[in-house]
Amino acid sequence: MLGTMFLRLLPLSTGLLPILAIHTSLLVAISATSIPACIPYIEGCASISATGRYEPASFIFKPAMLTEWMLLVLYWVFSVAWIRSMSVAAGKSQKTGKWIAIVGCGGALALLLYVTFLGTQAPFYEIMRRFGIYLYFLFTVVAQILLARQTIRLSTNLQLPKSRKIGEIQLAMSLMPLVLGILNLILKSVLEDFDQGENTIEWISALLMHIYFVLTYFVWQESGFDGRFRVRSQL
Repeated sequence: MLGTMFLRLLPLSTGLLPILAIHTSLLVAISATSIPACIPYIEGCASISATGRYEPASFIFKPAMLTEWMLLVLYWVFSVAWIRSMSVAAGKSQKTGKWIAIVGCGGALALLLYVTFLGTQAPFYEIMRRFGIYLYFLFTVVAQILLARQTIRLSTNLQLPKSRKIGEIQLAMSLMPLVLGILNLILKSVLEDFDQGENTIEWISALLMHIYFVLTYFVWQESGFDGRFRVRSQL
């Protein structure tokens, strides 16, 4: 019973924890004057890292992100279990999803690297922090694209219209950060100062990535996934 409840809440927790932690840290950091008061999605006044770099906001941001990387690992592992259970129900090959887990868990480890070195000032630590956050975004987005494609394919085979629609939305949401990331690289190469624009892109991309996880809840719910590598037999 507890295991089933945990599984049902896993996608919600994976998506909502960082959303709540980041925006709570933002408000705390503004109140503590660690960053200027603004709407970062529009003005790009501060990066996400800046909201959790200094006390007291760091007391919220860092523990939440350290929890998040573990939730991400579980999310990707159970996502593969869901893919294989759906494949069984559809009479398809079960040997799918391995690379989704590898890439997704790679992103989770990159997040751990980022949080570990967040707030450190030495040049080497700064490089490691940036390395971690870039890989987190890249690996997570790639894994999300791969998972969304599987969601669309399997939901179509098993005639689950709501899950198919959600999969299409997730695919669009996961492609957007990739497009924005490429746009960011182009604009940074031609503009002398694009820091605020980069911050805005980071905030928007992160929000899309986290909402993606929340939507998985509804996909798993419609298929009746119980975490035991199978779905309801009547599918």
